[in-house]
Amino acid sequence: MYVCVCNAIRESELREAARRHDGDADAVYEKLGCNPQCGSCLDEAALILIEERGLGAELALSKG
Repeated sequence: MYVCVCNAIRESELREAARRHDGDADAVYEKLGCNPQCGSCLDEAALILIEERGLGAELALSKG
């Protein structure tokens, strides 16, 4: 599924980038070589970043 149609960023790409890079959606987009265009995706992108990073923290705790 595309999260950002303007930049053709897929959810899977955004989730991978969330695990590799810190920062908000704007910062992650920059790491992907993009800039938000219309901005309608930023709320959803932010939720995906939070979800993905929270999931990583839960996994680390369960292994510790």
